[in-house]
Amino acid sequence: MLYPFTFTPILKKIIWGGAEICAFKGITPLQDGIGESWELSHVDDNYSIVDNGPLAGKSLDELMRTYGKRLAGGKVMEQFGERFPLLIKFIDARDDLSIQVHPNDELAKKRHHSFGKTEMWYVIKAAEGAALYSGFSKQTDADEYVKRVANNTIMETLQRYEVKPGDVFFLPAGRVHAIGAGCFIAEIQQTSHITYRIYDYNRQDANGNTRELHTEWAKDAIDYTYCDDYRTHYKACKNTPVPLADCTYFTTRLLDIDTAVSRDLSSLDSFAVYICMAGRASILDDKRNKLDIRQGQTVLIPADTQLVTIQPASGGAKLMETFVG
Repeated sequence: MLYPFTFTPILKKIIWGGAEICAFKGITPLQDGIGESWELSHVDDNYSIVDNGPLAGKSLDELMRTYGKRLAGGKVMEQFGERFPLLIKFIDARDDLSIQVHPNDELAKKRHHSFGKTEMWYVIKAAEGAALYSGFSKQTDADEYVKRVANNTIMETLQRYEVKPGDVFFLPAGRVHAIGAGCFIAEIQQTSHITYRIYDYNRQDANGNTRELHTEWAKDAIDYTYCDDYRTHYKACKNTPVPLADCTYFTTRLLDIDTAVSRDLSSLDSFAVYICMAGRASILDDKRNKLDIRQGQTVLIPADTQLVTIQPASGGAKLMETFVG
């Protein structure tokens, strides 16, 4: 019988990593320089490992191969095959990350035999003045993009947003973006590791070398459509699912709860993922499995689960719910 799964986080020590992730997740001893925690991953060489229940020690790859539709959902497997379609991360940026873009499915399959990458960010914590970049600040075309990368003025064309906790950005494949210093975010993305680096502030390593840029590859991947506002606007509401994103690859809702909430999953034909971003809660499913979770944990609910009830501890809990559909 399948049950709600938690996984051992895959911690990534990166030169731009900060000190927030271990403290947020309650990992001791505290480690500095952890830029990412991969919470749920089916990326090659980075398979998440179950850390609870009878299947502890099994990888997400083993679960997918063994349980298939029962775990992921028939509809999901028809769309994405045997690859679990989402990668869930926490990201803590001490320094500005490079300006980048991800290809869509068509281009990624043509060039890399991979899915593309559409993603979303939820800001958990932000230092004073911390900012993200999303989209262009004015209408731009491919020729102007190439010229501005060459003459180091590409930043003048990007839309900069100072951010605060709770801010949300949806980033379809093709949208130029970057995470700025002082941002601690939760990221939901397609299972893909394809990134084209556009600009890296001319930073040099100890040997005076700059990082490789993918100017030409990015040129064909960028969506040059200009929008007035790239931020996702939503109205917070207690004990009611609040829509944050709805696309081909994932649907995400915010649950800010101080009382028990039941979620009917019977019609999804998809797994569900709950990312606990604040507080503590218990998850009880229709098979009588019970799992206590805390801030910083991510839970995978198998597709054959019909119903879950989420009971917050005193003080409430805040979770993001994600599924395909």
